Amino acid sequence: MDAYDIDPGVAPAIANFRPPERLGFGDINAPVMFDAEWREGAWQRARLLPYGPIALWPGARALHYGELVFEGLKAYRVGQSRPNLFRADANCRRFTRSAARLSLATVPEALFYQGLGAVVRACSDIMPTRTGRSLYLRPFLFGTESGYMLRNSRTFRFMVIANPVEAYASAAMQVTIERAEVRAAVGGIGEAKASANYAAAMRASNAAVLSGRSVALWLDANEHRYLQELSGMNIFVVLDGELHTPQLDGAILPGVTRDSLLTLSKTLGYTVHERRIALDEVLAGIGSGRVSELFACGTAAIVSPIAALVESDGREYRLRETDIVAKRLRESLLAIQERRAPDPFGWTQELALN
Repeated sequence: MDAYDIDPGVAPAIANFRPPERLGFGDINAPVMFDAEWREGAWQRARLLPYGPIALWPGARALHYGELVFEGLKAYRVGQSRPNLFRADANCRRFTRSAARLSLATVPEALFYQGLGAVVRACSDIMPTRTGRSLYLRPFLFGTESGYMLRNSRTFRFMVIANPVEAYASAAMQVTIERAEVRAAVGGIGEAKASANYAAAMRASNAAVLSGRSVALWLDANEHRYLQELSGMNIFVVLDGELHTPQLDGAILPGVTRDSLLTLSKTLGYTVHERRIALDEVLAGIGSGRVSELFACGTAAIVSPIAALVESDGREYRLRETDIVAKRLRESLLAIQERRAPDPFGWTQELALN
């Protein structure tokens, strides 16, 4: 799948693109997008287009039944002549699993990479080049057929859009413990990167922000006792100097950054545990000092320190340390992503520009 059509408007869109000094995260749209359609049982020839509105039937199943899955990954060009992708293979595998869970059309690996490559190559000259900055890539797949019968679409659209972004950094987070609502349950779609998962997390996350906190911490749906993840990020606990993270149980999203940290931390000398972690154990550990640090991880921020866990009634459990282990892991992983350090894991993939 090397060939795709390039719209005549792409070149002027890129030439006229002037990003502001402050990029934010997802605020600035790259000037191009990749588009491919599934119809009549096959993927049609793809196109690279100027970024802009898309036509969609008002009755499209993506709008009414949540037929949409997506990925998030980054391309870097820091001190290098060619851009590189970070662990795109892992994102491709998760994208395929997510689509299968929602019974959507399968995007072939070749088409997935074609879309990423087309956008990155088109944007290579306007990619951020400062450390901590990157081109964020958002591949997504959605059902386009109109109708209300409870079945999957027979037409789909695969697209890739992008955003030049800066490091998603903020002060150490204050995290609200969500004890009432449920983001996902075992047997549901919690392990798929689907739009519905994020919709389910919005109300608790909004409430956390309105109360002056950063985000919500979700517990298991069955007993409301065990850590799952934050809204949009996985979580790590530093207990007695060792790293602990909730084991994947079918309701937790298997984060690519999470997986990268599990591998990287071992090479940095940390002992790592994937297991069920009771909230009460964490709270008691914060009180005794055995839990010295908490942090979250994800593509946007890489690693984000947590300053406190907060109950809905305002009671706070403050960590004695913040951003010690987290900072070491964040800086080590970013150095690999930007190719400022050796990549012993084969995670980075350089892209030829022609």
